[in-house]
Amino acid sequence: MAQPGHSDSALLLDAALENIPYGFCVWSSEFRLVMWNRHYLEIYSFSPDRIVKDMPLEEVVKLSAELGNHPDQTPQQFLVGYKKELRNNRGGMRAKSRELLSGGRTIETAHVYSPGLGWVVTHEDVTEEIASSEIVQKRKRELERQNIRLDAAVNNISQGLCMFDPKGRLVICNAPYARIYNLGEDLVKPGTLLEDILGHLFDTGMHSSNYESRDDYIRWRHDVIARGQYDKTIVEFGKRTIMMQHHPMKDGGFVSTHEDITEQRQQEARIQHLARHDALTELPNRAQFLEEMQGTEAGIERGEKAAVLCIDLDHFKNVNDTLGHSLGDKLLKQASARLWGTTRETDVLARLGGDEFSLLLRPIDKPSDAATIAERIVKAMSTPFSIDGHQIVIGASVGIALAPADGETTDILMKNADLALYRAKAEGRSTYHFFEQDMDAAIQKRRTIESGLRAALALNELRVVFQPLVGLKENRVTCLEALLRWTHQGEAISPAEFIPVAEETGLIVPIGEWVLREACSAAVMWPTEARVAVNLSPVQFKNKRLFETILSILSETGLPPTRLELEITESLLLNDNEHTLQTLHRLRAIGIRISMDDFGTGYSSLSYLRAFPFDKIKIDRSFMRDLETRGDSLAIIKAVIGLGHSLGMSTTAEGVETEEQLRAVREQGCNEVQGFLFSPPLEAGQVFSLLAKESKPKLRAVS
Repeated sequence: MAQPGHSDSALLLDAALENIPYGFCVWSSEFRLVMWNRHYLEIYSFSPDRIVKDMPLEEVVKLSAELGNHPDQTPQQFLVGYKKELRNNRGGMRAKSRELLSGGRTIETAHVYSPGLGWVVTHEDVTEEIASSEIVQKRKRELERQNIRLDAAVNNISQGLCMFDPKGRLVICNAPYARIYNLGEDLVKPGTLLEDILGHLFDTGMHSSNYESRDDYIRWRHDVIARGQYDKTIVEFGKRTIMMQHHPMKDGGFVSTHEDITEQRQQEARIQHLARHDALTELPNRAQFLEEMQGTEAGIERGEKAAVLCIDLDHFKNVNDTLGHSLGDKLLKQASARLWGTTRETDVLARLGGDEFSLLLRPIDKPSDAATIAERIVKAMSTPFSIDGHQIVIGASVGIALAPADGETTDILMKNADLALYRAKAEGRSTYHFFEQDMDAAIQKRRTIESGLRAALALNELRVVFQPLVGLKENRVTCLEALLRWTHQGEAISPAEFIPVAEETGLIVPIGEWVLREACSAAVMWPTEARVAVNLSPVQFKNKRLFETILSILSETGLPPTRLELEITESLLLNDNEHTLQTLHRLRAIGIRISMDDFGTGYSSLSYLRAFPFDKIKIDRSFMRDLETRGDSLAIIKAVIGLGHSLGMSTTAEGVETEEQLRAVREQGCNEVQGFLFSPPLEAGQVFSLLAKESKPKLRAVS
């Protein structure tokens, strides 16, 4: 700044310096302030009376720091750095740097060294310029980010997307759009005409078969665009299904999305299929079968004939129990294939669940048509299955209901076919049976038996009676068989009726345990050492703790194991179950005698004698009954008794009712006899009296 008394040229220089639009100052080579202008003071907020000529740089920096300038550095740091910066700039070049001042302002300084004068420094507030530049750069970066995000979004969505302007020129499309329609690079460039893309789609077969010519196809797309409305179309071509959605824009252009829904449609079809079909066998399930039957009702009302077959696989549960559910599933798949092979094209075969199947025959002319199919089924199922190295023999039981004779509605026909199935199973399985009117009464009786049997123990309706077995050598009662009796609401129910029901429902397990306890409790009080025989059902052997249960009852009642006989039927050994054999060996090891009941009635009785060393064989009563009418019965009795002796097993003849029968079995060396010739089943009190009178056993008939 000029001093008083200066020349006109000096005043002119002062005026020029005061009016330049940036701060100005000069530092001598000794870092003392030579001159400055008003803008310099304003930029640094210096008070005019605080800045004087020849003021050292150290004092100016200290004053500047007191005013809040250079907040990012200490005064000493700024001073050292600034001096170094000036010293390094002595070559006459203009050097720039920036300083941070109070209030967040940024000052750009430019200095050049002038020999003999010092450093000429300009100071310009560039805060707004920087802010403006940063805004521009920020907007640019944001736009770039948005473009990146838009590009990523457009190309990474699962749908194909394209946009066309009002003149039908492509604005943008994404990679999925090009991929769906197999578009080359020449067809995805901005500006590509819609007609060119549509022509490519038609030429390559990627369009609906509704349009026979290229012009028709292009015209259809233009019609959609001209309507200016949202449109959704599903196009099927080849094995692919594409869903197209048209979204018009206000300017006349449009955006369309294209989604390949082939897999989605396939999954939906699969879900619908699974909802109406069995997942294991792929056959229709119960819901589908009932719908098919309901659809047949109208034809039945018009007089058309149909038949419903209910099919159960025989002994399938034994396969699951012994060989596991995985092999059981494989058996079901093979069985369903065989069943399907017995049907006609118009028939409907379904798996209702487990080992239950149903077959709708439509149409049929006469009952023999249904019988023919049923015979095929029984025959097909009787052939052994070979699965994972196992030869599996099952079978099938079939119940048949005819429409309209046995019913005209789905519910009635299914019910009656099921009743017929029950009769087929009751008659020995692996056969078929037509519905008969008396079957409903029979099944109602069975249900009454089942419900009554569930409460029989609690109501004390069950009791145990004992039928003597007489030793021919001892000439006295050597054993008594415990037999279960049930009187329900004053009526005696036959064991032949309620025992099968108890086995099917599993009630035989608690009932059988009760019988064993009652029999052992009674036997321990008898005045002789006669044994007590108790029948065990195959169902009871499914209890993994059967051995422990029997041991506990013996301990509880005090009956020695040697006085207990357990009678089993050969059906128990049908599947050669390892656990069953192990349990039998454990029971025999503690002294319990094991007897095979009803020997000779099965097709492989002899093989079972090799599977387990029985103590006793009981010859089935049917051979006694036929002894006088069939000559082969005596031969069989003789063979069985001889076989028993050779294997070290005693023999008992059941059903001995005449002296002739007694004489025949005695002559063959039979060990024991049982039947009404000696005694009917006795109540517990009668048994005690009978045994008490046997001071000198004498073989005689008991009336």
